[in-house]
Amino acid sequence: MSPVARRLCLIEDDPIMGESLADRFALEGFTLDWYQTGGAALEGMKRHSYGAIISDVRLPDISGEQVFLTAVEQSDFVPPFIFITAFASVERAVEMLKRGATDYITKPFDIGELVAKIRLAVGQHISPAPTTHESPIGVSRQMLALAESLPRIAQRARITLVTGESGVGKEVLAQYLHELGGKPDSPFVAVNCGAIPETLLEAEFFGAERGAYTGADRARRGYFEQAHGGTLFLDEIGELPQSMQVKLLRAIQEQQVRRLGSDKVIPVELRIVCATNRNLQSLVKEGRFREDLYYRVNVVNLNIPPLRDRPKDILWLARRILVQQAERLGEPTKTLAPAAQAALLAHPWPGNVRELSNRIERACVLSIGPVLSAHELFDDHAAAPELGNTGLPTLDEFLAEAERAFIESALAREGGRIAMTAAALGVSRKTLWEKMKRLGIKVPDTEAPGG
Repeated sequence: MSPVARRLCLIEDDPIMGESLADRFALEGFTLDWYQTGGAALEGMKRHSYGAIISDVRLPDISGEQVFLTAVEQSDFVPPFIFITAFASVERAVEMLKRGATDYITKPFDIGELVAKIRLAVGQHISPAPTTHESPIGVSRQMLALAESLPRIAQRARITLVTGESGVGKEVLAQYLHELGGKPDSPFVAVNCGAIPETLLEAEFFGAERGAYTGADRARRGYFEQAHGGTLFLDEIGELPQSMQVKLLRAIQEQQVRRLGSDKVIPVELRIVCATNRNLQSLVKEGRFREDLYYRVNVVNLNIPPLRDRPKDILWLARRILVQQAERLGEPTKTLAPAAQAALLAHPWPGNVRELSNRIERACVLSIGPVLSAHELFDDHAAAPELGNTGLPTLDEFLAEAERAFIESALAREGGRIAMTAAALGVSRKTLWEKMKRLGIKVPDTEAPGG
């Protein structure tokens, strides 16, 4: 992408919207000149060449339409021009499209959608999908693509929004972002916004001095102070009442807090990861979530798909959970019978990864054998999957997964010794090596292929 295409002009008088857009486009590798009036933008257009122009329709001096029409009159070439408009101004934006503007986007909008429009306008293509076959958060195509973006986000984004259904692993993703971007010993503070009584929210978030309220017998730090130098994870941010939303926005903007009962301002430096299973755009339209806070927290939106939409992750996650349970219980790692694997793949997982973890943990606790059966995972008849349901993998995919799990289990029993594993499986060493290579099973470092 040329330097001109990479340079954008933003005309936006709202400081929160402007800062959010500036942060996101910087993350995307663009240079952005931000003007808060139409007049200043027109002067800037005389001095600089831009790949695209983004303008709010309503500005404090002249309208966005007037900026566009003036630019058309003053120049032989006007770069792609995209309007930001409220619903009531859509007709005005559409009229500008008829006169040569490129596109418009209606508030409230996902900043990622605007980024996609800009990339299309300047002719920049999306980077290809990652070539790696595994990541710390999953092996499905969706999770690999998500994992590829995380190192850059962890190093550059001060605030991130993680969305997805309940139980998909939003806190796990937040912890991974923390590990990628923070110091190993920096704090990770997780908060369930929906579990705090409204009367205690301000004290819990920002702290309180002794005597600030009834029962405050000592000074205490709030979540922002506790997370200083690390990451504050605000789960279910959509549950915060509006009275607290405005206070949270101020703390995020100013990067400082004031304890209840104190006039002292305490600066804080931290990464904030917000999460929700609600549609914040809908809450904004309903008047239940502040629009300015929405744009402040939605600089980068990482959406985690439900487990039913990424079946390739199911058995991968199951094996990781089995290892974790073995370490917790101090016993050998259990494996899954082929029928158990088929049952896991057929289940719709309304509770997502949390449900998968709970079922495997319960089975590990109750099972006395080394191999978990489908019945031990689904002993509740109402939840037991019907293997004829849609969404199953192909027969070849299932057989490959079952063969991989069986060989990995045999290798574990034989301590990774190829010759003994091959003998136990009734195949030659060469055949076992070939199957391991085809199935992507890691070869023990102490072994080398032989005839």
